[in-house]
Amino acid sequence: MKLKDFLSRHPVFTSKEFEAALTREQARNKRTLESLLAYYTKNGRILRVRRGLYVSVPPGMDAETCPVDPFLLAAKMTGDGVLAYHTALQLHGKAYSVRDEFLYCTGRLPRPATFRGYTFRAVAFPKTLQKNGKECFAVDVVDRSGIDVRVTSLERTLVDVLDRPVSGGGWEEIWRSLDSVEFFDLDRVVEYTLLLGNATTTAKVGFYLAQRRQELMVTERHLALLREHCPRKPHYLVRSARKSGRLVPEWNLVVPIEVMERSWQEVL
Repeated sequence: MKLKDFLSRHPVFTSKEFEAALTREQARNKRTLESLLAYYTKNGRILRVRRGLYVSVPPGMDAETCPVDPFLLAAKMTGDGVLAYHTALQLHGKAYSVRDEFLYCTGRLPRPATFRGYTFRAVAFPKTLQKNGKECFAVDVVDRSGIDVRVTSLERTLVDVLDRPVSGGGWEEIWRSLDSVEFFDLDRVVEYTLLLGNATTTAKVGFYLAQRRQELMVTERHLALLREHCPRKPHYLVRSARKSGRLVPEWNLVVPIEVMERSWQEVL
């Protein structure tokens, strides 16, 4: 593939991907890669985002103002990156609000990066997934400008944002976003929830599904499977804050009043 063709087909790329496109003769010389990247950067054909990550600038456009897809940037930050949490909701078109922070799960934890007002932050894969080699469980691959992007499925995202609400944008954002989803594969939701092995998270998922039992056609079988793994004693919906609320005996979960009553709906 000619390098010009490579750039036209890769709106965002890594230096390794660029190197793979070189001819054998070019690849033999380590300085060739650096020289070509420097050449295209100087001529405004590519734009450096961070070390090893670049953006292709379409012909006729200015490198400083050409449009850049932040989802592609987030997906390319690490080789194993999976778009997740609120970013996954955005990519699936289900986020209640749009944010300039993009989250991705990875086995590595590079420092947060910023580019044109966007922030890209790494979040570690849940330990249980890493331990069992299940980092990509319930991960979808979607096409974004001809590039495959890995993103947590809506089922996994539901569980993930309940597990780590701070990465989902807070309770109001989470509830409003999830309520816009009309269908979940509930077997997949339950399987992933139990895979995480966290009793509090299991209770959160059970509570949420029970709240939307009719809309999502949640069966007693699904709820029973979750109940078996709920806390034996009351746990707080927000464990770190231990905010007072109403105990939901079915799930042994103390839920803040504003979440229980969805008080934010009053200002719609």
